[in-house]
Amino acid sequence: MGETADDLPRVLQLLWGLEGPARPGPKPTLQISDIGAAANKLADSAGLGAVSMSKVAAELGFTTMSLYRYVDSKDDLYVVMLEEAFGRPDPVDPDTDWRERISAWARSFWNAIKRHPWVLQVPVFEPPLSPKQLEWMEQGLKAFEDTPLTPSEALSAMMLVNIYVRGTGQITTHLSTDPQEISEADQTYIRRLALLADPERFPTIARGLTASAPDEFGVDYNADEFQTGLDTVLDGIQSLITRRSS
Repeated sequence: MGETADDLPRVLQLLWGLEGPARPGPKPTLQISDIGAAANKLADSAGLGAVSMSKVAAELGFTTMSLYRYVDSKDDLYVVMLEEAFGRPDPVDPDTDWRERISAWARSFWNAIKRHPWVLQVPVFEPPLSPKQLEWMEQGLKAFEDTPLTPSEALSAMMLVNIYVRGTGQITTHLSTDPQEISEADQTYIRRLALLADPERFPTIARGLTASAPDEFGVDYNADEFQTGLDTVLDGIQSLITRRSS
């Protein structure tokens, strides 16, 4: 027997605008997007750890219990937060080739992470099912639409790019491009790295520290370097496309 709208979690019913079973109590007066926006405001200002059902309710001027008419758990709240944080992706440009399309998709993804770095701390337990997250998946897959890749290979290629973007974001999202704005924690890390990275044992790290001022080491990761790493990933995908074309 197939799934029906009634089988979906409440949060997905609301995000998709599907009619689920009525719940007792007053008619809901909030929009699910209002909850996401309030939670994201808290996360943007104080990090993901600052988000709780009670604080989101207070931000909205509602009771904590009232939120449970919309989200059954904090995991559901995370789903709503991600939906709002990433928004809708830009549509794929059909006049560009697959590399340009997936590169644009990756840059949009990276920019969303830079706007909301806490998204990388959200635990992911299952593939996306919310509307905007599926739009991201759709646009990522469409980037490979005119290649000889099978649907399964296109999905793997998109996931490889996704992993690269998330990994890059994880490493660089808290590093400032302005040495004057490096956090105290980053400065402490760099000083300790300089102390512990013995040139004989860790020559490559030591050269990096020597090549620039210690307080600037590793903080100048920019869009060009992001694209360089992305191009390396895409070169690997190109090899698969070339094999499939021969």
